[in-house]
Amino acid sequence: MTHKQGSTSPEKLTVLGSTGSIGANTVDVIGQLGGRERFDVMALTGAGNIELLAKQARALGARLAVTSQEENYHLLKDALAGSGIHVAAGRSGLQEAASMDADWVMAAIAGTPGLEPTLTAASRGANIALANKECLVSAGAVFIRAVAQGGGQLIPVDSEHSAIFQCLEPRNKDNVERVILTASGGPFRTFTREQMSGVTADVARAHPNWSMGLKVSIGSASMFNKALEMIEAKYLFDLTPEQIEVIIHPQSIVHSMVAYSDGSVIAQLGCPDMRTAISYALTYPARGKIDVERLDFTKLARLDFEAPDEERFPALRLAKTALQRGGAQGAVLNAADETAFHAFVEGSIGFLDMADIVEVVMDRIDDGRSVDTIKDVLRADADARQCALDIIQKKQKAA
Repeated sequence: MTHKQGSTSPEKLTVLGSTGSIGANTVDVIGQLGGRERFDVMALTGAGNIELLAKQARALGARLAVTSQEENYHLLKDALAGSGIHVAAGRSGLQEAASMDADWVMAAIAGTPGLEPTLTAASRGANIALANKECLVSAGAVFIRAVAQGGGQLIPVDSEHSAIFQCLEPRNKDNVERVILTASGGPFRTFTREQMSGVTADVARAHPNWSMGLKVSIGSASMFNKALEMIEAKYLFDLTPEQIEVIIHPQSIVHSMVAYSDGSVIAQLGCPDMRTAISYALTYPARGKIDVERLDFTKLARLDFEAPDEERFPALRLAKTALQRGGAQGAVLNAADETAFHAFVEGSIGFLDMADIVEVVMDRIDDGRSVDTIKDVLRADADARQCALDIIQKKQKAA
C-alpha cells in the first residue's frame, strides 16, 4: 500500500500516542502537511494529558479519542462534549483505535503498552510509521511476520533508522557490508564512571542536541536507547549482528550510514529535528515540505566521530549479547531496562546500577526460550520485570 500520487481524497491516519514527544511532533507535521485537507484523522490516543489530547482531537477533527487510563474516561468525555468525537479508554479503547480503517498508523506509544495495538494495526494491513521500539526489540520476529502477512509497509521513524532506510538501495541489499548507527554520546559522553555514579535523573535527562521524552533522554545518557536501536536494526533491515555498528557523533548531523561492498558509505544528514523523519514516514515515497531548520554547511565547524566506550557504557555490549543469544533476550533486556529506569527516576538505584541490573536479569533468564507468539513475548517481559524488581528490592534492603 502506497500513497496515491495526485489523489484528492484525504489519507486516513491514526496516531497511537499523540500526546508524547513523537506524537506531538507528528500532530505538528500533520498540520504542516495540510491538516484535514491531507489527512482524515481516524483516532488519537494518549494517557494522562487529557487537555492536550482533547485539543488535538478537536483541531484535527479526529473521529475517536482514547485515553489509555480507564480512570480518565470521564475527564476526556467532558473535555470533548459537543464535539461529536467518540471517546474510549483503556486497553479496549487502544485496540479500537488500532482496528479502525486507517491507511497509516503512527506507532508512538512508548514502552510495552504500545506493542499490542501496533501489532493489531500491522496485522490488519495498515502501513506502520514505527516509533515504538518494543515492537522490534521485544517481539521482532512476531512483529515482522505480522507486517508481512498484513501486507502493509513498515517505515521507521527513529532518526537513525530513518536515515538507514533512506540510504539503503534495495537492488544492492546483498552488497551491504554494515550499517552504522550514530550516537551523540548523550550528556555524559566525556564523564568517567565515577562521575556518572552520582548523577540524578534531572541531570541525565538533559540531552545536548535533541528534545525528547524522559525515557528516551535518560536512555540516551546511558546509551540503552542505542542498544535498543541495534536490536531494532537487525529486524528492520534483516541484518546479522556483525553488520551493526555504533559510532559516537556528538553533533548529531549525520544520522546514520550504510557501508557497501565497494567501499562506498552513504550517509543521511540534517539538523537534529524529529519532524524530518516523521514527515518522511508519512509522505513516503514522496517528500513533504515542512518548516525545520536547514543544514548550512558553511556554518559547520567540524563533524567528529569516535568509537564508543563499552566499559563506561555497557548497554552496547549487552545489546550485542542479546543479538548473539537471540530468543527472548531482546524482550528480557527491554523489560529489565524499563524496570531499572523507573527505579532510577524514583531514586531507588543509581545511574550505573541500571546496566548492572539488566545484565544480571539477562543472565538469569538466558534459558533458550523462544518467542513465537505475543504470549511468549509478554511472558518473557513479565518474568524479566519481576526478576529486576527482586534485584532492586534486595539492593534497597542491603542499603
